[in-house]
Amino acid sequence: MKLISICPSNTELVAYLGLTSSLIGIDNFSDWPEAINGLPRLGPDLYIDMDKLEKLQPDLVLASLSVPGMERNISEMEKRQIPYVVVPNPQTLQDVANCLLFVGKATNTDDKAHHLYERFTRILQTYDSLSLQVKTPKTLYWEWWAKPIFTPGAGNWLTEMSRLAGGRNIFEDHSEASVQTDWEDVKSRNPDVICIVWVGVQKKKVNPKVILKRPGWRQMNAIKNRQLYILDEPLFCRPSPRLLNGLARIGHFLYPDIYPQVNEHLDLLMNS
Repeated sequence: MKLISICPSNTELVAYLGLTSSLIGIDNFSDWPEAINGLPRLGPDLYIDMDKLEKLQPDLVLASLSVPGMERNISEMEKRQIPYVVVPNPQTLQDVANCLLFVGKATNTDDKAHHLYERFTRILQTYDSLSLQVKTPKTLYWEWWAKPIFTPGAGNWLTEMSRLAGGRNIFEDHSEASVQTDWEDVKSRNPDVICIVWVGVQKKKVNPKVILKRPGWRQMNAIKNRQLYILDEPLFCRPSPRLLNGLARIGHFLYPDIYPQVNEHLDLLMNS
């Protein structure tokens, strides 16, 4: 089966299912695993070059509707009669596991998908048990974007990840998945920990000095206690099984005596 993925999380799902060698084209933002380097790039996920995609004659395109604007890819493939499926847009970590089953069914790798699904679920159960050992959960502020500020609310996996890591998202009182707020609101909530994961921005390009210049932020508990973390965005913002690696990392940062350190070069799902 000749596959094309037009968003990074779908490319990663394909990799977990052992189908990287079946990929014949990917979007510009897909960057994991290394084996995809050299594949034809079809443009950014919102502006896929459909002429180039069509010429590759895929058996199946793995599409997404996780970002507004992606629907134009769907309408164009329908017009050209290109076979595709839309991978569901997950809100919870268990939803991500369900995506493995969905892609497994679409690519005839059901057995592999069910095996990974069960392993994924066991890892979630392990972290749920670890979280029960935390007596006083630390409060976390996650920042997706800086101007204007966007942060996850209750309807996003980062709120669940916070709980499984023994913490609490300070914006879980908002039901929506993404919340627009401002510096004053964040400061008034005074989080114990600040986690910066700007979407689409590499960790090395985030300058913490810019964050520290925000009015009054140096008085927050997180800053005074040196609990400002610039994290690898792909491990926290993409709906793929790599979120488990992010969970392992933040859990150990928060409570190293409870949560084991996981080698950052090993994948938690593939090596559990």
